[in-house]
Amino acid sequence: MQVEKRVKELVEEKIADRPELFLVEVKMLPNNKLIIHVDGDEGISIQDCAAISRHVGFHLEEENAIEQAYNLEVSSPGVGEALKLARQYHKNIGRDLSVKLAGGDKKEGKLLSVGENSLTIEEKVKEKGKKVQLVENTIGLENITEVKVLISFK
Repeated sequence: MQVEKRVKELVEEKIADRPELFLVEVKMLPNNKLIIHVDGDEGISIQDCAAISRHVGFHLEEENAIEQAYNLEVSSPGVGEALKLARQYHKNIGRDLSVKLAGGDKKEGKLLSVGENSLTIEEKVKEKGKKVQLVENTIGLENITEVKVLISFK
């Protein structure tokens, strides 16, 4: 969609001088809700989200890019959102992940490292009658369908 392409350009323009920030995704929903997810290597502030919203909103209005009324939402990806970019994996090293594999299997473990085409997690594996062991498991990105950060309330 043209609107999404233009919005990506506007966001990239606004954060061009902020190398720690990056665009995750732009979605225009059928109910005319425009969602922009932006993140940062150390997170993103409300002030940054507001500045991006003002910049994008101003230019969309100036260009009359969206003919009907719309709702613009700029935020970081939500807690339950799947990770979409390699850059998001790097900022979550040390956290527990849920990894869905192409074959339908699911792995859970602490993210130890991220390679160019893989990620390595430390899984807790329990074998019959034995205590739980920690096993390093390297998974090729091509075998992964979804990765989410597990939230702990301990």
